[in-house]
Amino acid sequence: MRRLWPALALAALLPSVAACAADAAKVVAVPRQRIETADFRATGHLVRVSASGERVNSPVTLKGHYFPGVLRVLVELGQPAEAHKEMRERILLEMRPNGQNSIRVAHPGDPAPSALPFEKWTDGPIGPGFSYEDFLEPQYFWNGQTVAEGATHGGRDCDLLTSTPGASDRTHYAEIKTWLDHTIGFPVYVEKTLKGTGTVKEFMNYGIRHNGGVWSAHQLEVKVRGQAGSTLLIIDSGTAKAKLGLGDFSPEQLTHFQDRK
Repeated sequence: MRRLWPALALAALLPSVAACAADAAKVVAVPRQRIETADFRATGHLVRVSASGERVNSPVTLKGHYFPGVLRVLVELGQPAEAHKEMRERILLEMRPNGQNSIRVAHPGDPAPSALPFEKWTDGPIGPGFSYEDFLEPQYFWNGQTVAEGATHGGRDCDLLTSTPGASDRTHYAEIKTWLDHTIGFPVYVEKTLKGTGTVKEFMNYGIRHNGGVWSAHQLEVKVRGQAGSTLLIIDSGTAKAKLGLGDFSPEQLTHFQDRK
């Protein structure tokens, strides 16, 4: 009889494991659908707030569209009024569900965009708080997904989704925890843990709103746990149905900078 106990215990455990996997698949399906139907254009500001409160404010334009098998996001950063050097930049990010993401950048005068080396993905256009990689949300397509129900954040009932990358996923993050609003499936709060150092970056969405059938946030704040200062991505206006095409993400779009007046 004793020999039966391991088998009986495993048989009892299997239904709960299957239920957890089904719950995770159900929860992650909502943000995946949001990405796979993306067709947006937005304008706003990317603001770096130093530990002393000093700000670097860069105008930003974003546009994104999900084509079959790939999400393309084009980010255009304008010149900060506070900067004394050229800081304009265009970034084309491509996210594929198979984990083979890529990032290309262009600056005024570049004849063609260049691939951003993987080791520089943790850098940011105006500081490391909000990195190049943070413009994408590949964690929803990683194979490692678990969910804990009954979590709360900011007074909202949430599903706590923990995502871990596989060997083929190009990312500097070891784990990403996402508090998704239980009703709408939109991220309220996110914690991203960097490989190697264990540094945790905290992402808070404010002003969550429903526009054109799509949920979005007016402001995203990023903080590195244990460090002063933050980075803000503030969206002033935009559309959830921009009707973008391949031409909006061409190499010519990346390198065509208007001369500064």
